[in-house]
Amino acid sequence: MRNRLRRAVATSSAGVFLLAMGAQATSAQAAPADSHIPSACGDRRPQEADPGSYGMQLDGSFRHPGLTPAGEERHSFPGGARDLFPATKGYDPRSYTEGPVKVEAAYRGPDFTPDYFHTWQNVVDFGGRRYLFQYDRSEARVYDVTDVRKVTIVERLSRSDVDVPYGENPELRDGKDWKAHDYWGASTIQWNARLKAYVMVQSFEQKRQVGELGDAPGRTKFENPEGVARLRATPGLKGFKVYRLDGPRKKDWKLLSTVTTDSTVANPLDSRPESTPQQGSGSLDVPYYIGEKYLFLAAAPRDDWGNTEVPTYLYSAGYQAWDLSDPAKPRKLGEWHRPGQVRGEEAEYRKDPRCGNRTSWMGARMPLFFPKPVEHGGKIAFAALGGFGLSVLDVSDPANMKEISHLSLPMSVGGTEADNVDVSQYERTGMIYVSGYPLGEDCYEPYKDVFQVDVRDPARPRVVGALPRPKPPAGAKFTDYCQRGGSFGPKRTGYYTSPGDPRQGLLPYAFYNAGVQFYDVRDVRRPRVAAQFVPPGYSPAVPDYALGNQTHGIYVEWDRKIVWVFTNDGVYALSSRLLGRPNLEAPRTPFRNSAL
Repeated sequence: MRNRLRRAVATSSAGVFLLAMGAQATSAQAAPADSHIPSACGDRRPQEADPGSYGMQLDGSFRHPGLTPAGEERHSFPGGARDLFPATKGYDPRSYTEGPVKVEAAYRGPDFTPDYFHTWQNVVDFGGRRYLFQYDRSEARVYDVTDVRKVTIVERLSRSDVDVPYGENPELRDGKDWKAHDYWGASTIQWNARLKAYVMVQSFEQKRQVGELGDAPGRTKFENPEGVARLRATPGLKGFKVYRLDGPRKKDWKLLSTVTTDSTVANPLDSRPESTPQQGSGSLDVPYYIGEKYLFLAAAPRDDWGNTEVPTYLYSAGYQAWDLSDPAKPRKLGEWHRPGQVRGEEAEYRKDPRCGNRTSWMGARMPLFFPKPVEHGGKIAFAALGGFGLSVLDVSDPANMKEISHLSLPMSVGGTEADNVDVSQYERTGMIYVSGYPLGEDCYEPYKDVFQVDVRDPARPRVVGALPRPKPPAGAKFTDYCQRGGSFGPKRTGYYTSPGDPRQGLLPYAFYNAGVQFYDVRDVRRPRVAAQFVPPGYSPAVPDYALGNQTHGIYVEWDRKIVWVFTNDGVYALSSRLLGRPNLEAPRTPFRNSAL
């Protein structure tokens, strides 16, 4: 999840604090031995880039800096967005459509922007109608999207009614829509044939903002062991909840189980975890579950899984496997991590060139990526481990996950590395697509390539190419997206939870200020951009601190051939002949499983 800390200027009641990641002390103080802060390589923080070493080139291209520290501030350059778009605060107000793509509907405003920086999505079908969930912890919306062109709001959920003093987390207090410690975490929702109902597995995790350390701006985990200790002692569930859904509204949820991922707890189904401190990260992002036996999630199960450089987060997540045959009684099967992630494995950790840079996310952000479910004969999964790179795992026995091979990826610091793996083309071509995403604005970090990785032989994965860099459409005022204002680079191709089967040969990526890029990968030797939709990069309704975080997510209804686009200013519905003829009305059959 993107750590957009500047939103704290206007959202102190949402429990996020104004702390600029780049405003760090020049040297770290010695931390107590029990603080679990990685110190294997000391302070090797990247220096700020020389302004003359990057920027616009004579041929109209942009040269990225080679290495930058953690930070999300703007970095203007000659010929950049502030020169091109001064009247709109350095952001392009125009929208662009190029190639076979059509905007079927646009919904803008606060009801379609529960969070400016990130949301998750799911689809469910009840009574012949289709509902879309959009949420980020305590801010959530439920939409009826049966008629794509006439979307209505079914429910608004928020914790904005909770007013707390600066420095206190409102999620620890009761509110109108959420009880203390509760919220809507990243979820998978799948049809469970035995229960004849949708089952939602919902992640609960430690928040990732440095502000949760509860200290003065500029002090990160490296300079604030006392704040780290306070954060570790804060109560709250670190794990997941399992619900049965009998309708589209929150009142229709039925809690089946509450589970902690803390491996030091004797009984992970203990009824007390929400009100007691727990170790580790909890479950990150969208868990992997197809409604049958196995659940896989990204998690650090103890505090000593903490060898990571990112200054705003305490954990280095690996993976857990659970038996969810009975959703009311999940049973843990096994755990896996790469050597170097856990305290005591510093000899391995030192081998990584990122060690000590106090910038890189090291470890998983997303669960394992499966080209075929284990329940249906799948034997391998792909692990995107941030700065640790890509691992190929043997998951044929989920209780004993083993690494088959590993691939170190080219270093791209700052920003996030190895976050997402698209496996939709693997069965056809043996290729997967591995990417991180940008955190800075104005391209003040290395470009985040989408690597094309050949894994036809799982024991020998290798990078064989990269998807082409998007180019501005005809008529644009700029020659490179770095000039448009905001972040530029790939996010994700959506989630495996989407209804229907992904289109072979097509990869739609959310690309921040480059909108949605539709890649044609039918010829693996010559991937190309076949179409793009770029929404406006400026809206007076969006606060200044959120203007740089533009298209940050997509969700594809493969069955209805619709791409939902999520921006800092609303939601768009797209169609394209690249997906096939769209269905803008009720789905012909209800969504029952997304991963088969």
